[in-house]
Amino acid sequence: MIENTVQKIESRIHTSESINPERKRELLELVGTLKAEVAELSKTHGEQAQSIAGFTDVSTHEATRAELNPQLLKLSLEGLSSSVHGFEKSHPRLVQIVNSISNTLSNLGI
Repeated sequence: MIENTVQKIESRIHTSESINPERKRELLELVGTLKAEVAELSKTHGEQAQSIAGFTDVSTHEATRAELNPQLLKLSLEGLSSSVHGFEKSHPRLVQIVNSISNTLSNLGI
């Protein structure tokens, strides 16, 4: 399930016409790292791992829409940030990756 979600995210990034090649590369690298971190988290916290992947998918969708809705992007990014709340000590790398993805997607909406 998480693997399918990550594949959707990667596909969305690849096919987006609103993201320049440099940002695409950056996002794809971040998503690759996120994939590994979420896979590790899913061994002990399956539902939370799925939430993180799901919010990443929704946030990517909102950031790459042809007609950007800043309010929906903001809400989806808040959900993404909230999805890693509480993992700062046990999975700091995961939190760092999610924050980097959030910042990058947020900057796409500028």
